[in-house]
Amino acid sequence: MKTCVNSEIGKLEGVIIHTPGSEVENMTPGNAERALYSDILNLSIASKEYAQLTGVLGKVTQVFEVKKMLGEILENNIAKMQLLHEICTHECIQGMEDQLAEQNAETLANILIEGMILERNNLTDYLSHEKFLMRPLHNLFFTRDSAMGMNGNMLIGRMANPVRERETMIMEAVLNYHPAFETTTLNPIKPLHGIPVDTMATLEGGDFQVIRNDVYVIGTGMRTSTQGIDFIIENIKKQKKGAHHILVQELPSSPESFIHLDMVFTCLNTDACMVYEPVVYGLSRYKTIYIRIDNGKVKINEQPNIPEALKKLGINLKPITCGGQKDPWIQEREQWHSGANFFAFAPGKIIGYERNVHTLEELNKNGFEIIRALDVINNKVNVNDYQKCAVSIAGSELARGGGGARCMTMPVRRSEVNW
Repeated sequence: MKTCVNSEIGKLEGVIIHTPGSEVENMTPGNAERALYSDILNLSIASKEYAQLTGVLGKVTQVFEVKKMLGEILENNIAKMQLLHEICTHECIQGMEDQLAEQNAETLANILIEGMILERNNLTDYLSHEKFLMRPLHNLFFTRDSAMGMNGNMLIGRMANPVRERETMIMEAVLNYHPAFETTTLNPIKPLHGIPVDTMATLEGGDFQVIRNDVYVIGTGMRTSTQGIDFIIENIKKQKKGAHHILVQELPSSPESFIHLDMVFTCLNTDACMVYEPVVYGLSRYKTIYIRIDNGKVKINEQPNIPEALKKLGINLKPITCGGQKDPWIQEREQWHSGANFFAFAPGKIIGYERNVHTLEELNKNGFEIIRALDVINNKVNVNDYQKCAVSIAGSELARGGGGARCMTMPVRRSEVNW
């Protein structure tokens, strides 16, 4: 599969996911904050909810599982030793590469995702308060952040918190070595084309959206730095001819529900977007910056908001309000539970949490038929029978992890969209 993502809404042809496992349970209230969670999850319930997402995806596209692909590339000794060297260096456990390499590929894949228990065979380790020598990847099921499709390339994330850096190493290795994919990876810490490394650059997929093949919307805040966006600008200057456009949306630093752009803005169709109104349109709104890159020249100015700026570029999206339009308290509650975080698997066909009832009502008022994931999975409903639909998945437990359907999916290929 040649990777190609030229929009947020094109018919999905391939997506990478990770079914959450024991790495989610290996978390306590004491280390949840360090793991970037505000609470701990019940895996048995979260797994049933996640199965609704994967069940729907399995009906509409080709689905790739991270752990399975990781195990397959670890059969390649070159890929295995390169990945182990990167991971052990990052985890400050240099010298463990050979010991880890002795494991079979399936076992090693489990260790790299679920963690490695600390052996208490010296005084330092005996007195350590840590359970793991290599910590579990609690956030891996949010596959969106570690890599992101940008036209024919895959951008590798540069995570704001080191606890998530191993995710990007795994994803880069999978994209580079797995025979399922044909792509070029672009990594802020391994830049091509003579672009210098900027240690301040951070870039996460939840902040990055391809609206059209020449238009990108990127959030900057807690997770994606302005230097990370500069890395994208430099790559466009070096690689792409003609005019390209970036809209940068500043995001609040608190609360944590504003962690990424896709928590306040997602594209739903060729004529509609989901917005959290207080951030996108509010009077105390953060800046929306327009960057035009044309054959190496860059021009920057400020715009009123994302939809207005997109309209000037020929993309007219009607804003649909997260939480409905009546009560700001309801808007705030539903935004907190990823009410704006929809994932499009085709133009006008989206997936989101059923708990956000006011958001779903607002979608229904705007022509989206609301259908249950279980009805799709059990063949009671066929999404192809609808021009516009919102598939609702259970999310009482998953939402407590701090992300929605878009966060849990990383598209590698979409069909082209007729704008």
